[in-house]
Amino acid sequence: MKFLDLAKVYIRSGGGGGGCVSFRREKYIEYGGPDGGDGGNGGSVWAEAVEGLNTLIDFRYQQHFFAKSGQPGMGNQRTGKTGEDIVLRVAVGTEILDEDQETVIADLTEVGQRVQLARGGNGGWGNLHFKSATNQAPRRANPGQEGVERTIWLRLKLIADVGLLGLPNAGKSTFLAATSNARPKVADYPFTTLHPNLGVVGVDNAEFVVADIPGLIEGASEGRGLGDLFLGHVERCAVLLHLVDGTSGTLLEDYQTIVNEISNYADVLAEKPRVIVLNKIDSLDEEERVFLKEELETVTNAPVMLMSGASQEGTTDVLRALRAQIDENRLRIKAQEETQDEEDGSWQP
Repeated sequence: MKFLDLAKVYIRSGGGGGGCVSFRREKYIEYGGPDGGDGGNGGSVWAEAVEGLNTLIDFRYQQHFFAKSGQPGMGNQRTGKTGEDIVLRVAVGTEILDEDQETVIADLTEVGQRVQLARGGNGGWGNLHFKSATNQAPRRANPGQEGVERTIWLRLKLIADVGLLGLPNAGKSTFLAATSNARPKVADYPFTTLHPNLGVVGVDNAEFVVADIPGLIEGASEGRGLGDLFLGHVERCAVLLHLVDGTSGTLLEDYQTIVNEISNYADVLAEKPRVIVLNKIDSLDEEERVFLKEELETVTNAPVMLMSGASQEGTTDVLRALRAQIDENRLRIKAQEETQDEEDGSWQP
């Protein structure tokens, strides 16, 4: 299945059916009167987050979604049939944006979450509705309300606990392949990863999800290379794993490039907790490891861990550090929710 995280969709809700002008005419019934029924309501367009999807590829082959219109009313006080709704089934983590690609209509982050995108038109009133003491034979009916037509964008942001950051060929896919059952493409040239990959990682009887995105290069926030096209997938992560290639001759510049790009993309990424790892240490001797680690710690003002995704040296310690950050984030979110609940329930009319 191909990966697609952005799709343009055209939707239209159903129009309401028109009301009916009708009079009861039966043999031996002297005063029949109006009996025109109302039109049926048009169908609405909904979006729902469902399990089992991690791409928007279905919307590449179908971009138009039109709900059914309501049927018109009929005589004998019969109301028209309501049009059927139509539901867009999307992956969890999908943002629904207006046509300007900036206004967020909804953010579906939980399975079963549902939002109405276009409401169906109301059915028109039949002439039975207009009957009164002074107008006992009305000959008017309302037309149905027109449906809503709009263009929306669907943008998928994968929901993962850990997001991998690094330059191309920094060893992100190798790390994911070594610690999970995911099988991303791994090769000895840059830009082997062309779309995000997810892997479930386990350590100390705990599991969490890691997202691997294509490597960033200098100027990515301005559109160079693959640009910042996939950075949205790590916005929801609890912690970022920043891999630095230990065999690179420009190690410190490589680190600063990634820091600059995520800062230019969004403050929310720059403020996220990060675990910094010096990768590919299997190609370094003990003296080089100590020297490069100290240099990197001087620039980052933070502890730097050592790891080799290829030989799996140090991977368990890195996974434990990530798990600790994830647990801290969950506790922080829980505390915020409890505080919010207390504030909401502190005042009563």
